[in-house]
Amino acid sequence: MRSGIDLTIDEWRSYLKESQEKPYLAVPLFRWIHHHHVLSFDEMSDIPLRLREKLKEEFRIDLPKVLDVQRAEDETAKYLMQFQDTDTTVECVLMKYRFGYSLCISSQAGCRMGCRFCASTLRGLDRNLTGGEMAGQIYAVEKDAKVSISHVVVMGCGEPFDNLQELFRFLTLIHEEEGKNLSLRNITVSTCGLPDQIRIFTDRDLPVTLAVSLHAPNDTVRKKIMRIAQAVPMEKLMDACRYYTDRTNRRITFEYLLIDHLNDSVQLAEELSFLLSGLLCHVNVIPVNPVKECGFERPKEERIRQFIEVLERHHIPVTRRREMGKSIDAACGQLRHKRASGALREERHA
Repeated sequence: MRSGIDLTIDEWRSYLKESQEKPYLAVPLFRWIHHHHVLSFDEMSDIPLRLREKLKEEFRIDLPKVLDVQRAEDETAKYLMQFQDTDTTVECVLMKYRFGYSLCISSQAGCRMGCRFCASTLRGLDRNLTGGEMAGQIYAVEKDAKVSISHVVVMGCGEPFDNLQELFRFLTLIHEEEGKNLSLRNITVSTCGLPDQIRIFTDRDLPVTLAVSLHAPNDTVRKKIMRIAQAVPMEKLMDACRYYTDRTNRRITFEYLLIDHLNDSVQLAEELSFLLSGLLCHVNVIPVNPVKECGFERPKEERIRQFIEVLERHHIPVTRRREMGKSIDAACGQLRHKRASGALREERHA
């Protein structure tokens, strides 16, 4: 049975035409699902009864089930969610800022990219999430927390560009004015650096913020941190990044995870400054967060400060990311899916 939350308005129109139903009903159908978040076709009072009965035979409407919520002192909340197939779980994170609420959502259950600092990839990839399942995380959290989410970052479990077509579907669904009507300018998508997909994304010309996980200024160091660097040399990645900035005139955010005595030296900061010179970009410095299985250590504050100062001296825009949710394993690189998360929870309470 298909999930109705995955269909765009145009796809509902096509379905209705093929079913010899009135195509204009696509709009109220979509609105019931993506604005009112009903979980049954019976609730759609302006849809003819005969059509509702037919839809119940062919489609399901569901949101992910909230299995667990952990809350930190800074009001960050980590959600463990389970999808309709009952085996697939992911985590997403609700964060409160001055401008409102932001949600970090997952695009895959697990991940196959193999970044050494990241808990999401420890057990590999279970499966891709659909665009509707990505949107469903937002709707489920809004319903549970009774808040309106104004910003979304696709930085949870998974590599969004490894699931590119469903990412595009999600952006279509969440931006539709008959549904959530979320501005694309309030969405950030993060990638470990897949050049071909960056170019495809660029050609869509969507006003979405692109974040690239860089974490090193050269191939030698990057290969020690990110498995993708074995297949994608720095030169090819940077060519794709320049293609993005040249075509869109929008800056890229480069995520740079600082790992003690691996990629945090003043020399590497100088090299990074040279690499990014003249590029429309911003560097987001993130001291590495603890993941038990990875063994990476956070640099001392002095090394973090020196690294940032070098970038500033070379006029590279840089900020240090505000650290949120670390006490509940909800910070950058700490999200998992249930099997790993459950194992850690058992260890903590042993």
